[in-house]
Amino acid sequence: MRLKAVVFLLLGLLLGAFMVLDAEAGNRLDRVLQEKVLRVGTPGDYRPFSMLTDGKYEGHDIDVAELIAKELGVKVEFVQTSWSKLMDDMLSDKYDVAVGGITQNVSRMSRVDFLPQYAPSGKVALVRTEDKDKFKTRESLNQETVRVIKNPGGTNEQYVLANLTKAQVSTHEKNAEIPALIAEGKGDVMITETYEALLYSKQDNRLHAAFVDVPLTPTSFMGFMIPLDDADFSRVIKFVWEVLRLRGELAKSAEKWLK
Repeated sequence: MRLKAVVFLLLGLLLGAFMVLDAEAGNRLDRVLQEKVLRVGTPGDYRPFSMLTDGKYEGHDIDVAELIAKELGVKVEFVQTSWSKLMDDMLSDKYDVAVGGITQNVSRMSRVDFLPQYAPSGKVALVRTEDKDKFKTRESLNQETVRVIKNPGGTNEQYVLANLTKAQVSTHEKNAEIPALIAEGKGDVMITETYEALLYSKQDNRLHAAFVDVPLTPTSFMGFMIPLDDADFSRVIKFVWEVLRLRGELAKSAEKWLK
């Protein structure tokens, strides 16, 4: 009988501990509403989604994050992160939402949740305009003489490492600086998404967006990344996204930044 009592006591203690952990894990929505701050993490280096310039963030995702916060009745606190730390920083509770042109995929979805999909695109190549006739096939990118510059930590790097195994691959920490390096002839190819390639090719006539009509990968979608630790937070923020969609606010942001 004494042993049975001890077992029941231990089970009770364990159950109580799990209940406490669950309560702590599920307080994100309460914290956001009480402190009136929505922490939004972003690398801030991916036009036209999120870009940090002279201490100020701008872009499609920045505008939408501000709209979400306004609907919640709170303010946004932007938190600087990087592509290589994006997931770890979210899982360590450094922010409540992550934005900045984040591609949805199974690997990320297995660890976090996403708001509804937007901005369908595929992997393309940003090259110099004078070299555009050299890069018309996937095989042309994967040559020993081709210099590829990648940014660490994201799906663009994953594509490069998996598919451009013969090319000369180098890493540059700041994604936003790579297009200029390509234009200046310090590299030949940057793998990126449709929207970023088109934006830089419009801004600088030395650059050409290759494979836009037939991307290198199947269509993928962007998404705002949110944690899995509070079902109420997920439910409310997804509701806010739908409200903004029905009002036409999301369409206005897309028209401004993604067209």
